[in-house]
Amino acid sequence: MLTVIPFRAEGKSRLPEDLRREVALAMLGDVVEVALAVGEVRVVTDDPAGRLVAGELGARLVDDPGSGQGDAIATGLDGASGICLVVNADLPRVRASDLNALAVPALLGRLGIVEAHDGTTNALGLPRAEIFAPLYGPGSAARFRDHAAALGIDVEALALGNLVDDVDTLSDLVRFGTRAGARTAELVDAIAL
Repeated sequence: MLTVIPFRAEGKSRLPEDLRREVALAMLGDVVEVALAVGEVRVVTDDPAGRLVAGELGARLVDDPGSGQGDAIATGLDGASGICLVVNADLPRVRASDLNALAVPALLGRLGIVEAHDGTTNALGLPRAEIFAPLYGPGSAARFRDHAAALGIDVEALALGNLVDDVDTLSDLVRFGTRAGARTAELVDAIAL
């Protein structure tokens, strides 16, 4: 099973500027480490520090084409076969059991989707890479559901708490605290929020 993780450190613009990069890299490390426990991982990024973190953990690095999250993921999925997961890098509470649960609908030929509270998409379980379309942005979860319906593919919405809750703000980070992955939890503890 392949997991594709797009990463851009500057994407965390609602975090304080002095913490943004460090938090993004800690979360990336936590997500990559868990994803590697369940299969192959491709991290799509043009960020040198992100490449270093992901590469040291054993992820395959894919160059980000620089034209948005959807195109980055499509590039990461290129040439993939079988079940594929797409997981955002700002989900520091993710566990292997969450990724395995995300894969179940895909194993049954369905699209598994984890919608964030704001209607965007935090994770996808694809029965095959070819069904992916670059539909990210506000309201993307609804667009992914519509896209799957147009292809005749059933959709299973998954309310996996560790994948629904992402980190966008300092209050999110404080709320996760020590329940986050080791890198993120250590960072939260170190900066004494």
